[in-house]
Amino acid sequence: VQLQASGGGLVQPGGSLRLSCIVSGYTSTPYALGWFRQAPGKEREFVGGIAWTGGFTKYADSVKGRITISRDTAKSTLYLQMDDLKPEDTAVYYCAAQMRWGRVEVKEYLYEHWGKGTLVTVSS
Repeated sequence: VQLQASGGGLVQPGGSLRLSCIVSGYTSTPYALGWFRQAPGKEREFVGGIAWTGGFTKYADSVKGRITISRDTAKSTLYLQMDDLKPEDTAVYYCAAQMRWGRVEVKEYLYEHWGKGTLVTVSS
């Protein structure tokens, strides 16, 4: 499974940004796709995830209400819409695929495939 994230950049506080992640090369459908982020000097953390087939979503409490995760299965693309961005949202954002079926997981070790990250900088 290959994942390619894009859409990062510089945005002012209060602004919005949408990240995309193209998923390809899979023979078995992932159960879920997730977004993680790693801020400078911090560990990588779960942002949110979506069940690829059913569309069920799960969000981290720190971003709930400000982000929306969606997917377009026909385009094999995952999205992360971020609104009201804050400087603390500055991080490298990664998309990842969870192959194990069951529920949308929050632990990064349960995601088997990872894309290269895309940098989001929130600054005035």
